[in-house]
Amino acid sequence: MLNFFDAHLGERFAAFSPSHTAALAILAAAVVLMAVFRYRLCKQGVRLALAAVLLMCEAALNVWYVTQHIWSVRNTLPLELCSITLLLSVVMLVTRNYMLYEIVYFAGIAGALQALLTPNLGYAYPHFRFFHFFIAHAGIVLAALYMTLVEGYRPSFKSILRVMLFLNVLAVLVWGVDRWAGANYMFLAGKPETASVLDWFGPYPYYLLVEELLALVMFLLLYAPFAGRASYRAKGESEADTTAMTRR
Repeated sequence: MLNFFDAHLGERFAAFSPSHTAALAILAAAVVLMAVFRYRLCKQGVRLALAAVLLMCEAALNVWYVTQHIWSVRNTLPLELCSITLLLSVVMLVTRNYMLYEIVYFAGIAGALQALLTPNLGYAYPHFRFFHFFIAHAGIVLAALYMTLVEGYRPSFKSILRVMLFLNVLAVLVWGVDRWAGANYMFLAGKPETASVLDWFGPYPYYLLVEELLALVMFLLLYAPFAGRASYRAKGESEADTTAMTRR
């Protein structure tokens, strides 16, 4: 049990090992089940359960940092993109806010999928960090897909522009923290030590520009299933206008 939590012990994570593949398969199965049974789910129950799981993941991670004596301003603040979208996912699930949905759908899914496929993770199964990493990142994906498949939310093309603007403003703010703390949140000061998709994008700082292009391409791919359809908010506004005109 001590090894399960020990920050200084544990086997090094290997990409696409049996445990990694199994974690991806479980997420895929969860997505399929959500899609198949979306009309039978207890909406409020599932929505709040997802929010609770994500919140507990963040709380458990910080407890682990403190108990293992590795909490630090330079390394453990929730300023990575997936940490930020995780917290936004919790608020989105509780409030059902459409603007947060836009961010979580595009930035959350894109960032979490990249992390799940190329984990920046120093601990293999069955370490605590292995379970936390995959539950937290899978939870972000499931939160966005829940709002899409079950609640009927839809992104618009303008959502892409708003999320790109959000990410660039966020990057500037996080870069300021990086400079102040000597940190490397969101990998704005350098690439991660473990293998990642950033290894294909050239040296610093040019890979940051490639990241911008990749984000745009991924957002367009995520938007493709909804191209030509009204967003949830636009649809709601149109129905409200129609109702108002009918009453006149």
